[in-house]
Amino acid sequence: MLYMLDANVLIDANRDYYPIARVPEFWDWLEHNGLEGRVKIPFEVYDETKEGNDDLGLWARDISVKGALLLNEEATASLVSRVVNEGYAPDLTEDDIEKVGRDPFLIAYALADQDNRCVVTTEASRPTRKRSNRHVPDVCSTLGVQCCNTFVFIRDLDFKTGWRVD
Repeated sequence: MLYMLDANVLIDANRDYYPIARVPEFWDWLEHNGLEGRVKIPFEVYDETKEGNDDLGLWARDISVKGALLLNEEATASLVSRVVNEGYAPDLTEDDIEKVGRDPFLIAYALADQDNRCVVTTEASRPTRKRSNRHVPDVCSTLGVQCCNTFVFIRDLDFKTGWRVD
């Protein structure tokens, strides 16, 4: 399984659970799993993580991190359109599209190989939300794309504190 990370996974992990300065082994583990082909971040999402001058931005701009985690693919325009049209709404306005952000790209990459890819996000399902207010898990469900939260992801790939490459 290839786990495709939403930016919020990294942002929330650094802010709330695994700060880079306090739990560096989590970040090393992510990089290792990227090198092993189990974890990737699409360019459109990766771009969100490297913007700041905080620990996360510095980590994301590191050339070895980028090489390990950046998905080496381009989004398929027809799949991005399908995600927008079927997952959100076929008649979104420019404001709606801006509100949706880069999530359709993330979901489209997973949709390209939906049996072998899983979107990881910290967003919770909100099935009553409509149009540009839909959350990633609900759009994934509509399109038959696998989706999980950070805790399922780290359990599936067996992260432990004290982790290191042997």
